[in-house]
Amino acid sequence: MTDLTDLTLAAALDGLKAKQFSAVEITAAFIRAIEASRVLNAYIVETPEKALEMAKASDARLAKGQGGKLEGAPLGIKDLYCTAGVRTTACSNILGEFTPTYESTVTQNLWDEGAVMLGKLNMDEFAMGSSNETSRFGPPINPWRRKGDNQGLTPGGSSGGSAAAVSGNLCLAATASDTGGSIRQPAAFTGTVGIKPTYGRASRYGMVAFASSLDQAGPIAKTVEDSAILLEAMCSHDPKDSTSLNIETPDWRRDVTAGVKGMRIGIPNEYRVEGMSDEIDALWQQGIAWLKAAGAEIVDISLPHTKYALPAYYIVAPAEASSNLARYDGMRYGARVDGANLTATYEASRATGFGKEVQRRLMIGTYVLSSGYYDAYYLRAQKVRTRILQDFVDAFEKCDAILTPTCPSPAFAFGEKSGDPVEMYLNDVFTVTANLAGLPGISVPAGLSANGLPLGLQVIGRALDEAACFRVGGALEDAAGFVAKPERWW
Repeated sequence: MTDLTDLTLAAALDGLKAKQFSAVEITAAFIRAIEASRVLNAYIVETPEKALEMAKASDARLAKGQGGKLEGAPLGIKDLYCTAGVRTTACSNILGEFTPTYESTVTQNLWDEGAVMLGKLNMDEFAMGSSNETSRFGPPINPWRRKGDNQGLTPGGSSGGSAAAVSGNLCLAATASDTGGSIRQPAAFTGTVGIKPTYGRASRYGMVAFASSLDQAGPIAKTVEDSAILLEAMCSHDPKDSTSLNIETPDWRRDVTAGVKGMRIGIPNEYRVEGMSDEIDALWQQGIAWLKAAGAEIVDISLPHTKYALPAYYIVAPAEASSNLARYDGMRYGARVDGANLTATYEASRATGFGKEVQRRLMIGTYVLSSGYYDAYYLRAQKVRTRILQDFVDAFEKCDAILTPTCPSPAFAFGEKSGDPVEMYLNDVFTVTANLAGLPGISVPAGLSANGLPLGLQVIGRALDEAACFRVGGALEDAAGFVAKPERWW
């Protein structure tokens, strides 16, 4: 039999229902894999006892012919989601050893469907980063290596631990979150599939906030079908989140095989950015050819305000972070550093608790919200955001989905870009527009770079049209036939 950790989520769920193996057996296999792969630093909290207990309960339900949609499936959970009784720190020192007494809505949905928790996954501190180098626990390592090079590569950020764990077969799938590309970019860097749904599809209750108008939960998985299965379970209406949409969650799994015949796929001219490598452009052209061959019509579209998306994002997101992270003051929970007086205690707690990247973004955010600068920066960025959304509304009159590259480059080595924040921020150039406009976007692995690293293509859909993302993503997956796996070195 195939090693249980090699299975896709869909195959594992079928095997569990058919009683080919038990939930305890597959969970134990993942626990062994995690223990043997700690060099990847994907998990920052392992919960083997809890996992086996949950697996036993799943086996009891399966034996009676009962069970939810994810019954017995071992998953990894990004450290951004509050998990009752299990430490949740958003990989920041400021939260110390914070252990929530409540469960996030997304993770509760998973447990209600019978999923098993293997542990908490590494991430950039407060989800701020594109390379997972800002975590207090050190960076997770990408299971992939460049040909003939032993340098450690980033699995992307901020959901780097989720991407490394899925790519390294340390869970069947994982929860992640996306504020400016933090699901799609790590998926592209690790040869996995990641989808950010429409803003409001999944509840943000119990997710540690970064930028509330941009943050959205989503999965990283091995296949497009697996991502559909997990996203369906994650999404729900939640009265505890005022931005949660009160709508039904569709059956996205069937859309994966629906094909693209008759669909119009938009190709935005503005995504041909300066400095994009020839191999990324060639992959994009290949993706266009695949969709054309599958029966889709290719149309040129324009998204004229794309060039303003990154600067607008890096005003809006830090501004919201500045407001959200004001609550971490060393008073009520988390780390505290005593000073001579109240102000000194605040200053010492925040200076010690927050890492450099978080401090940088909080300073930017506080600056753009300050008196005299609010209109010049924040208000203008919000106007740009409205224009970007209008660009998409106009484009979707001509097409049903938009195809772009996911990232301007494959995975890079640690330290290669972290010295230049602007170059690091450029990693999000193709992904931030979907967050600013609140649209769904999926990244699908579609090929390998010249040095043997995965490359992804992104599909952006209309608001609430995740079905189009899954249809096009499924067609790309079929055409690409991407089956490459990282060569085991860890």
